[in-house]
Amino acid sequence: MFDVGVAEMAVIVIVAVLVFGPERLPEFARQLGRLVRTVRQMADNAKADLQREMGDDFTSLRDDIRGLDPREMMKGTLDDDDPTSNPSSRATSRPLEPGEPAPFDVDAT
Repeated sequence: MFDVGVAEMAVIVIVAVLVFGPERLPEFARQLGRLVRTVRQMADNAKADLQREMGDDFTSLRDDIRGLDPREMMKGTLDDDDPTSNPSSRATSRPLEPGEPAPFDVDAT
């Protein structure tokens, strides 16, 4: 989710110790943990409510929303263009005979 390395995490910890002090830092960490747990619970409850209310429509909506992810779009596009994934395109290609020139596409160059 967050791309935080070891060096960035060390800087965050040092700044937190300097700002809050070593005495109050454990209490802030507990509060942050409770906040994250509460937000996750709220999100799970909202998802369960939507799923209960919408039934099968929720599944199709979830799949439609996943389809809007740019990574999924590119994966689908690249899979469609992959000649090895289409068995009919392999059947039309044949090895060249000795001395036969390779195919040349003027528009592609």
